[in-house]
Amino acid sequence: MLPIEYIPRYTVEDYRKWKGDWELIEGVPFAMTPSPFGKHQKITGNLVTLLNIQRENCLEKNINVYVELDWIINDNTVVRPDVSVLCREVDEYIKTTPEAIFEVVSKSTALKDEKIKFELYREEGVKFYILVYPDIKKVRAFRLNNREYEKVFDDEDGIFSFNLCGCDFGLNIKKVFS
Repeated sequence: MLPIEYIPRYTVEDYRKWKGDWELIEGVPFAMTPSPFGKHQKITGNLVTLLNIQRENCLEKNINVYVELDWIINDNTVVRPDVSVLCREVDEYIKTTPEAIFEVVSKSTALKDEKIKFELYREEGVKFYILVYPDIKKVRAFRLNNREYEKVFDDEDGIFSFNLCGCDFGLNIKKVFS
């Protein structure tokens, strides 16, 4: 087995030169291939639509929903969440911690979404981390509490209620998958 110190590590500067879609987590590149299937894209679109409709009804108008926008966490970590919600506008890339992140989980991304990103987002202080499972039509949501994630929703039906930026949201699970 190759000693860990011999495994190459990369930076955001390297990342910017690469062709194709990648994420870089603690210097380790992750290829984002193949590109998402239609089911994944439809669910992502549904999430964005549902969030934006509710966002329009909020008194706080500085709630922004972004799709597949790079979050540059530090010099050796760049991720591209499926959907990010922030209480501020982003001009180029996300450079501060989002309030909520949604990841649409596939067989090829499950390990990264459920383990690696789960820990990364927890460490970075993402208030809500929501995993969306197209194959079983289920949503699992975690809320950061005392620097640890606690599961606050795990169902294929019902409404996941949460507050972001002083605004109440209710995510109808059936509509996510319709």
